[in-house]
Amino acid sequence: MESVRDVRKLPKAHLHLHFTGSMRPSTLLELADRYGVHLPDALSGGTPPKLRATDERGWFRFQRLYDIARSCLRTPDDIRRLVREAAEEDVRDGSRWLEIQVDPTSYAPRLGGLIPALEIILDAVEEASRETGLGMRVLVAANRVKHPLDARTLARLAVRYADRGVVGFGLSNDERRGLARDFDRAFAIARRGGLLSAPHGGELSGPGSVADCLDDLRAGRVGHGVRAAEDPRLLARLAEQGVTCEVCPASNVALGVYDKHDDVPVRTLFEAGVPMALGADDPLLFGSRLAAQYEIVRRHHGFTDAELAELARQSVRGSRAPADVRAAILADIDAWLAEPPGASEEPAA
Repeated sequence: MESVRDVRKLPKAHLHLHFTGSMRPSTLLELADRYGVHLPDALSGGTPPKLRATDERGWFRFQRLYDIARSCLRTPDDIRRLVREAAEEDVRDGSRWLEIQVDPTSYAPRLGGLIPALEIILDAVEEASRETGLGMRVLVAANRVKHPLDARTLARLAVRYADRGVVGFGLSNDERRGLARDFDRAFAIARRGGLLSAPHGGELSGPGSVADCLDDLRAGRVGHGVRAAEDPRLLARLAEQGVTCEVCPASNVALGVYDKHDDVPVRTLFEAGVPMALGADDPLLFGSRLAAQYEIVRRHHGFTDAELAELARQSVRGSRAPADVRAAILADIDAWLAEPPGASEEPAA
């Protein structure tokens, strides 16, 4: 086998990681036992569950598993543990900057309310960043299946905590439900407060949902965005505007958006000049973390080390890291590429 550089040592930024979905499977098992939560076999079997969310029933099953896992996060200590472990996993995979996405309303009932929940999360992020050396920030995300007024409340809250580590505002859950324009006022609040607009689009729905993110929510990044590959004019627009797509190859296949890794249009986006940031999405459910996404692109799309380095640069440029942090990571990416490849290593898991 051709000798290649270790992608776990490639400095990179991680811009698409959901809060509960970042949990280690072993941590979920321990917390479920502590709180007496019955886990279905799909979460307790030791292997990633079989998922296919391209129909309503499949998405409901995915969301149900996610909700069960989230119910095991009940105390500030649980939150601190999850964030610290997520940071440790990212550092192990070569991440130098992480923007973790969370809807604090999901944790508010057990943590004393919406504001205390976000403050606990931000304190945990600050602590984990200090302990691990990983740059970390938070992207607050509204839920597409809830009322747009809820999103406005979250946007105001996110802006209020912009000086505590909130850098962006997102929109998650099933993009086939609700219109992007229903949330335009929430995103306007966030943008006026200096936050990045980073809604999901172009995964379960087609390229039109990506265009809606651009037109209605003025997205600076798009969560997933891979379905833009079906519209050459949209690809050109993303490239021209420099909108980064947070591409998550493993989850695209796990959710049935594409049948196999070879079908994910990573090469199409790359050659069209669309900036990308590879992300792990929900490792708890999809079974692979950040470095594994780079291995997938290498193995299934023929990306060279030079091209992988460019993907890492694009992730850094698409981040909200301070200019000096970006410059340092970019320099280290160049250093990774400048070193001759050593003997092949075991692939990232």
